[in-house]
Amino acid sequence: MSRFLLRANLRGCIASQIRKASDQLGELGKGAGKGGGGGGSVREAGGAFGKREVAEEERYFRQKEKEQMEALRKHHAEEIEHHKKEIERLQKEIDRHKGKIRKLKHDD
Repeated sequence: MSRFLLRANLRGCIASQIRKASDQLGELGKGAGKGGGGGGSVREAGGAFGKREVAEEERYFRQKEKEQMEALRKHHAEEIEHHKKEIERLQKEIDRHKGKIRKLKHDD
């Protein structure tokens, strides 16, 4: 699951960087980009609706990224808790074996 979250998060970050840094896009929400491709009829028309669509898309991707980060934090917290419990279990095993060794030394 963590691999999926990391890939999805990485994909979102890359897409965000491409949207922000690409010279091919022109100004977002101002109609079709320099490369000839558009983001749909609303974006191609430009104007207030194009800007609004860009803002909604950005808000959507920021929300998705926020959800992914929260899921990743939760996953890591669960992993930490699991490993703490595993450490406690193994420490008890170590103590049990040390007790057996002490008993064997005492019996000699």
